[in-house]
This record gives sequence, C-alpha cells and structure tokens, in this order.
Amino acid sequence: MKLLDNLLKSSNIKKNDDVSSGFSYPESTHSNLSSNNDSKLSIQSLNAWFGNKLALKNINIDFKENYVTALIGPSGCGKTTLLRCINRMHEMTPNASAKGNIILDGLNIYDKSSDPVIIKRRMGMVFQKPNPFPTMSIFDNVASGLRLNGIKDKFLIKNIVQESLEGAGLWDEVKNDLDKPGMGLSGGQQQRLCIARALAMQPEILLMDEPTSALDPIASSKIEELVSDLKKNLTVIIVTHNMQQAARVSDYTAFMYLGELVEFGKTAQIFKNPVKELTERYISGKFG
Repeated sequence: MKLLDNLLKSSNIKKNDDVSSGFSYPESTHSNLSSNNDSKLSIQSLNAWFGNKLALKNINIDFKENYVTALIGPSGCGKTTLLRCINRMHEMTPNASAKGNIILDGLNIYDKSSDPVIIKRRMGMVFQKPNPFPTMSIFDNVASGLRLNGIKDKFLIKNIVQESLEGAGLWDEVKNDLDKPGMGLSGGQQQRLCIARALAMQPEILLMDEPTSALDPIASSKIEELVSDLKKNLTVIIVTHNMQQAARVSDYTAFMYLGELVEFGKTAQIFKNPVKELTERYISGKFG
C-alpha cells in the first residue's frame, strides 16, 4: 500500500482553500503540538457549538494507537458531534463552530496550514446506516475514492479493492459478483462494503458512528469481529448505545453526558468499577 501513498502524494490533490471553517484558532496554536507519546489522536480543550448552543464542553481525551475506544452516553450528549469535529465535518454544518486543538501525530488538524483533504483521507468514516453509492457496482463503490483522488492505474485499483474487501471480511462473499450493484447486498454486507470503501484510502483512524444500529444480531456480530481485527492496523473510535457491544469490542470507554466527558478509562474499569456515580447509573440502565 506504500505505492498508493506515493501516488496520492504525487497526484493533483491541492489544498482546499475554499473550505469554509467554523473552527477558531487560538493565538498560541502551532501546527506542531505535544500529545502523549502513545496517543494517535489527542483532543485538547475542545468546545463546539451549533449556533449559540454549546454541544461540546471542554473535551480533553487521548486516543491510543491500535486500540478501540467506545464513546457511550444518551442520545444528544455529543458523541457524534465529537466524531464530526475529529474528521472536520462539523465545520461543514451551517452556523456550526468549534474552538480547541485536535492533534494527530503531533500535528494540529485545524491549524490553518493543514490541508482538510489530506486530513480526511487519514480518517475513514462509517455512518449509522449503510450508504453505498446506489448507482455503482460493488467494485466501483470501493474504488470510488481512489479514482476521485486521481489514481488511474487499473492494476493498482484492482489490488486495493480486493485487499479492502478482504479487510472488511467481505471478499469471499462477493468476489464473483463485483460488477453487481452494491445496493443489492444485504444490510450487513452493505455496511461492510462501506467499511471496505473507507479502508481503500488507507486511513490511520476509523470513525464508526453506531455502525450496527440498523443491523440484525448476526450482521452486528460480524461487524464486531471485524472491529477486533481492524485495530491491528488502525485506531478505531466507535459510537454505540449498546453497552454490551462497548464492553465486547473496546479497550477504552468514554462516557459523555450533556456535551461533557464525564469519565474515561479502560473498558473493564468503566464497566466494573466506575469512579463517577453518574457513570454507574448510566451503565446500570438507571437512565439514558
């Protein structure tokens, strides 16, 4: 996959100067900022708004490389907004704004010198409901990002499509049907197709927003098994309302409530011996 990196670097990807950002840059912000040595991603003093409504309040959290972190909490607590800030989608929402630092490998992704196109390529996103491109075949769904980024080598694209489908645990099921519509797959297969589409761009972080909420238990279990495999090569951040799922798939868990990070720690500690009473009440189903 190093060849893909070289091709992307030499392609015609230019800094997107037209991207409007609702992010505020503190005067002291520099492109290189410190974070914990074992952290892939560090969020520092992050606040986010929708208009005048404060959606995230002073979030500070470090995500370790090659680990799975689950974000849990009741609906509306800011979990998805946090994901959207991480991959720079929040700024695309009308009247949305944010302030703080998000550090990826020591670089502030919201620094004015950072290219949002390159940043988004380093972070794959899987949404709540499967969203394969309806007019594209299985093959073209996975290859779409490569072609959009100027990759024209058909042999390279073919190899990356196969590698990505294998990484998403879907290759054996679709290898003879690559020219068929992606929408013809089952719901669980469609979601894995979307994961393969994200993997094709060789992201370093995979953001998953309730990826199994629309799936049956069997399809959900396949996604969970896949998450455990993906962390060998990726850092995974997953939003889930399913407490059992969070306990099964994650190494670390962050509990959020009303836009604040209430508690963060190893998943076993959060579920067995939470420090905050509010966390214990949510975990035990007393509210939420």
